[in-house]
Amino acid sequence: MKNIRIGFIGRIVIAIAAGIGFGCITPMWGARICATFNDIFSQFLGFVIPLIIIGFVAPAIADIGKQAGKMLLATVLIAYFATLISGFASYITGEALFPQMLASDEVRQTLSASEAQEIAPYFTVGMPPIMPVMTALVFAFMAGLGIAFADGTALRRGFGELREIVARTIERVIVPLLPIYIFGIFVNMTVAGQVAPVLGAFIKIIVVIFALHIGILLLQYCIAACFSGRNPLTMLRTMMPAYLTALGTSSSAATIPVTLAQAVKMGVRQNVAGFVIPLCATIHMSGSMLKMVACSLAIMIMDGMPYDMGLYTHFIALLGITIVAAPGIPGGVIMASLGVLSSVLGFNDAQCGLMIALYIAMDSFGTACNVTGDGAIATVIDRLFRKKSVPGCDFSVPEATN
Repeated sequence: MKNIRIGFIGRIVIAIAAGIGFGCITPMWGARICATFNDIFSQFLGFVIPLIIIGFVAPAIADIGKQAGKMLLATVLIAYFATLISGFASYITGEALFPQMLASDEVRQTLSASEAQEIAPYFTVGMPPIMPVMTALVFAFMAGLGIAFADGTALRRGFGELREIVARTIERVIVPLLPIYIFGIFVNMTVAGQVAPVLGAFIKIIVVIFALHIGILLLQYCIAACFSGRNPLTMLRTMMPAYLTALGTSSSAATIPVTLAQAVKMGVRQNVAGFVIPLCATIHMSGSMLKMVACSLAIMIMDGMPYDMGLYTHFIALLGITIVAAPGIPGGVIMASLGVLSSVLGFNDAQCGLMIALYIAMDSFGTACNVTGDGAIATVIDRLFRKKSVPGCDFSVPEATN
């Protein structure tokens, strides 16, 4: 029994089920204890969010900026454009489907309970962030570009150490406590009588997002096929080992060796794949963007919050930058995105908590979509720079099982 390990997603599922069960039997004092923990944890998340943005975005921009060449610029632009297209496709689909799917009054009122229905914590601990989210994003850009062009060795090392500190904080503190936080959220929702309609809405959202993943991958590989002249379905089948590996690891970084091997099997030159695949593992986030937009739009519709294309254009553009180089751990993207959710869309703590639960429940599928799409980008880059080599990017291709 000691060798049995429950994965992160499994712990989230257990937390949701346990929260519903505990919420059905707990007296009010038990619910208030959960509310107290959740309030303190959400305060800590708010404090860490600007540090996450600075710690990950600044070093990522510095690392990209120190490289040179048209291939780098083309890869970055194509990856960012693919991420944006995924976000807008998700918004358009969600805007067309979610209002009808989530149209009942019961569902619409699940997230908009009055303050009288909310469970008050016993006490709160204020942890104001060191700076607003937009200030952190601007500072991260300025610092990253400055380090890249001024070749600031000391600053590069300092921001690299900050990235390690923030990553360790997420991995050792935030991620282990997230199941308890989600447990508290579902205790609160069960006591307030909100859990049944929310779970029903979650199932509908997950089905739509899974279908969107398939559509985005087909679109990406149809475009790649236009450049390579190959069958897009054959190319997708070749990339299936990378997709399945990402499902198991929930990490783009951990899947890089398999993605490299399958990209080469698909016909991408080794030196091009060795340059594009590791880079896209940090900057190409189509699957993650798709989930973030769909989940946030569903929550806004259920809560009756106003939204339009202009608001989501702002959200998608900022999110595509903020999630660059998100930590290679389960849930890293949602942690880096909380600041944009609150500052642009106006999400409160309860809504951010639901976003965390809904996003992490599908975390591995978003990662799988990201890494599988990396192969399509590598194919396009290989064809655009057919006569150009990338010195220093040769590697030995590991064996991957189809």
